[in-house]
Amino acid sequence: MYEVLPCPIPEVYAVIEEVRRVAAMQDHTLRVKAAVELMGELQAAVVETSRMRKESIAWLRDHGHSMADVARLMGVSRARVAQLRDAGPPPERAFLGTQHVQVLVPMRAGERDFVALEDSSTGQKLLALTHQMQLAGDLGYIPTSGEIDLNHEELVVVCGPKTSPVTAEALGGDPKISFETLPDGRWALTERDSGTVHTSPSDDPSDPAPGDIAYLGRLPRPDGRGTFLLIAGVHAIGSLGVAHFLTENMAEVYEKAGTSPFSMVVAADFEAGSKAITSSRALTDVLLHGRA
Repeated sequence: MYEVLPCPIPEVYAVIEEVRRVAAMQDHTLRVKAAVELMGELQAAVVETSRMRKESIAWLRDHGHSMADVARLMGVSRARVAQLRDAGPPPERAFLGTQHVQVLVPMRAGERDFVALEDSSTGQKLLALTHQMQLAGDLGYIPTSGEIDLNHEELVVVCGPKTSPVTAEALGGDPKISFETLPDGRWALTERDSGTVHTSPSDDPSDPAPGDIAYLGRLPRPDGRGTFLLIAGVHAIGSLGVAHFLTENMAEVYEKAGTSPFSMVVAADFEAGSKAITSSRALTDVLLHGRA
């Protein structure tokens, strides 16, 4: 028999206290602003909680629990479980964040600093995926100096080591994949454990092809208080390939990695003229950090 137990979460008490604090405000010009802000936080929490509930129901069903079992655990009817099973955003939403995602793309130096078309397209495609996951999001720009503050929550950085010393340092700590220059000058992604080297098809000296490769990973923040997502193509078009890949395969990546640090290599093909991505695929498995 299953028993539904009370779950005294400290954060719940903090929310109750915040509601009481707002209710006690005598100045209505202050209280109306505080109430709107609090409502936004509560609505975001409800959406994220419904995602977690949906994910847990799916996990229980996949691991041998019947609908009746799940209903007893939740303290609701089987019909209600059936309703809740499909309610809320998809579980893989957590791969990007829980509330507000910031996507950063690099500026390129020129007569006037600019954003490359491929980088702009990558940012827009990632924002579209963010909104599809019922998350808020905005697009920011990395200066040509490559300086980035990685100590932010729900951060997606589209920038390789050639463009930013900050991402170069972060990539240097990846235990599974290195982003390095080969003796012939080409950039490559190398699997540290096997020594397998991946290079961009467009850099093939004998037979260049319209394709590229890119790094996709979740790395620790410098302050040690969280992680950030990093996308780094050998060329800018490779990062757009990762955005294409995630649009079609984020659920599978999340199933393997969750929100833990990992890295992998993604390949993409594109049309030579328009540079539109025609296909994308994983060249490696999802390599979890801290595991052999």
